Amino acid sequence: MEFNIGKVKFGGSKTVVIAEAGVNHLGKMEYAEKLIKTAKSAGADIIKFQTYKASKLTTKDAPRFWNWEGEKIKEGSQYDSYSSLDSFEKEDYEELYSLCKKHDIEFMSTPFDSDSADMLVKIGMKGFKIASCDITNLPFLRHVAQYELPVLLSTGASNLEEIHEAVKVLESNGSKKIGIMQCTLCYPTLAEDANLNAISTIKENFKEYIIGFSDHTLGNLIPSASILYGVKFIEKHYTFDKSLPDSADHWLSLDENEMREMVNNLRTLEKALGSSVKEMKECEVPTHKFARRSLVANKDLSINHVIQEDDLTAKRPGTGISPIHLNKFLGKKTKLEIKEDSLIEESWFE
Repeated sequence: MEFNIGKVKFGGSKTVVIAEAGVNHLGKMEYAEKLIKTAKSAGADIIKFQTYKASKLTTKDAPRFWNWEGEKIKEGSQYDSYSSLDSFEKEDYEELYSLCKKHDIEFMSTPFDSDSADMLVKIGMKGFKIASCDITNLPFLRHVAQYELPVLLSTGASNLEEIHEAVKVLESNGSKKIGIMQCTLCYPTLAEDANLNAISTIKENFKEYIIGFSDHTLGNLIPSASILYGVKFIEKHYTFDKSLPDSADHWLSLDENEMREMVNNLRTLEKALGSSVKEMKECEVPTHKFARRSLVANKDLSINHVIQEDDLTAKRPGTGISPIHLNKFLGKKTKLEIKEDSLIEESWFE
């Protein structure tokens, strides 16, 4: 399966990089543009924000599921945190969309409710990202699916049964282009919880789908390594300044230099993957020729000498007769005198 979100192709030879900016703009358009501009400079293909209103996302006393010392209200709820970061309105997202066009990077934003999804489609968004927390929000999935746009489905804290059900609901309501992301929903995720092997399990169970990786580990080693499991797109939290306040995402995000390093790693690993065919590469031709071995005389041999195994040995270069043919010469007579260390030729034997 291949599909496009705007100008970005999913499922090709290039690993798509999504810079997850979330609400790291902190409600400031100048921060948003800096996120967009630096993500593009670092090599990201898509920059993705988040669209929600705290009142539609959470009850006012829902406990936080993260532990970040920078919260304005130390003992507050999810509502307290999200309501401080949900100030952008439709016109702001329209400006984000325009800024992405200006800087030539694809715009996306994760909607967390149906109204947000509708608004994002109206301003021109070309595909959806479904957050892990909404994988069982089937009414919301039905609503999103009606637009028949590509959907990137994150699977943090879920199991195969839930993934199958979400995909079934999406497909039966109009979504035919679906990418499925391995994800661990811990902030941050420890290396031992990243579970890259689960990518193989998802691939086996969803053979016709494009598989990706949504990463919450610190640094870029683990997302870079995920390409070795066959992922075609990677989502990674992004900020232009890890020391910024107000959002818990800044400190665990990649900055511009780290994102650039990850992108460079991916491009190198894409080349290193090669093909599944095991054959000699062009660069190996000189080695094949001169580092392999040929049958040579192990001593001076007289005419009419009957060849025994210790009369021949294998030495470099490999420009003569391969030692795999040793048995072919055992018991044969020499037609001429052969000097020690000579690469033997078939015409020298009866």
